[in-house]
Amino acid sequence: MVLAQAGLVALSLAIALWLRPWRLKNVQALATPLLGTLVVLPWLWALPALKVTPLPLQWSGACLVLLMLGWPLAVPVLCVTGALAGLIAGIGWQQQLDLVTWLGIVPATLALALGAAIRRVLGTHPFVYILGRGFLGSVLCLFLAGALRQWAGAELPSLATGLSLVGRWLMAWGDGFVTGMLCAIFVAFRPWWLATWSDELYLRRG
Repeated sequence: MVLAQAGLVALSLAIALWLRPWRLKNVQALATPLLGTLVVLPWLWALPALKVTPLPLQWSGACLVLLMLGWPLAVPVLCVTGALAGLIAGIGWQQQLDLVTWLGIVPATLALALGAAIRRVLGTHPFVYILGRGFLGSVLCLFLAGALRQWAGAELPSLATGLSLVGRWLMAWGDGFVTGMLCAIFVAFRPWWLATWSDELYLRRG
């Protein structure tokens, strides 16, 4: 499983770098959300290792990072986030790899695919973007990533499989709610912080 995770991360990072995210036309405008991600998210990923809790569920935030930075830039940022979380929590490289895989790249990639499907099926509308990609889409992608993680053998301690899935489902709703709320705020007040948003596309501005 470790080799499979390492291969997935390496392949995703190679594709992301091949797409040259530093050449995005709005990359300078994304400096604030990028730095904010690197400051806040590592602490959220490291929190369960810093404090023992009966239900060590971890915040992901990957869907929000995907919406803010776009997939090519989100992948290397999430990899750095995992490394910083490892330094904060004092965990080994295998645990860091697990964080990057299941909290970062898998939900972000699922969100990318679902976002493309939503735009193709439901069209381009601000309500569809906020509710579909920001809120409900994030819930679905985060839960699927958690279910895949559990299927791969990462059960939550002291919980049966069914209760473990319930915990992941509830955590996905909390993560998705915050993602949708921030997405709506950014669309209204800081649209340049969302690499996946376009006024010309969603507001029909020529």
